[in-house]
Amino acid sequence: MTLTLTRRRAVLVLLAVLAFTVAYVAGAARSSGSPASFSAADRLTPQPGGTTTGTGITGISVGGTAKVSGTPDTLRLDLSVVAKASSVSEALASANRTAGAVQKSLLGSGVQKEDLQTAGLSIQPNYDYSSAGTPRLRGYQVSESVNAKLRSLGRAGEAIGKAVQAGGDAVRVNGISLDLEDTGLLVSRARDQAFADARAKAEQYAKAAGRSLGEVVSIAEDVSSAPPIAMPTSAGLYSEKSSAVPIQPGSQDVAVSVSVVFSMR
Repeated sequence: MTLTLTRRRAVLVLLAVLAFTVAYVAGAARSSGSPASFSAADRLTPQPGGTTTGTGITGISVGGTAKVSGTPDTLRLDLSVVAKASSVSEALASANRTAGAVQKSLLGSGVQKEDLQTAGLSIQPNYDYSSAGTPRLRGYQVSESVNAKLRSLGRAGEAIGKAVQAGGDAVRVNGISLDLEDTGLLVSRARDQAFADARAKAEQYAKAAGRSLGEVVSIAEDVSSAPPIAMPTSAGLYSEKSSAVPIQPGSQDVAVSVSVVFSMR
């Protein structure tokens, strides 16, 4: 009878030790930072105005756009001079003289030195392929390119005409384009209009949802402007009798698009 009672006590003691061990191990694991299980709702922290962060944002995300037109303020001129001679030195010297005369004319027409740039130099041999056999070297051709920015559009046509006259038949006008460089005021106006467009949309959605619009959570923008407007050139620009080239600046657009997130109340 005494032996049976001792065994029961031993079993009870063993079970108690096992239970204590399990409880201790579980507590140690929790204190060491092991991940606990929780629902998606537990991961969302409410923010003022009804916006929540964590797995997502509750609110209104809308886009706004605006386009503002302005008058181009800069004309970009791309021209070159071409000279041919029996030797490289003669062709280069001739091209240098002509390019110098063209640059002097542009500077005299109000083009700033920082807006005048030598853009390229090319020296090529000229061969005669008219007869059979090995082509015969006839001489060399030198081409020098000049780029200029004309910031006074009212005088740009006259400046181009004078530059062509200064270079004579050696001048080649490769192209002209109109650009809008001073866009600061236009971008500012477009920003105001794009944000107003986004707010109007957000207010409409909030009203439809039976809510009121809260604070702005975030804003992202993208600004773009039209590329320079290329203008065709004509053979008349190469004539020594060229007069002022008629320039019509037209207009260019500056566009702003914004993405805005509003909270809701």
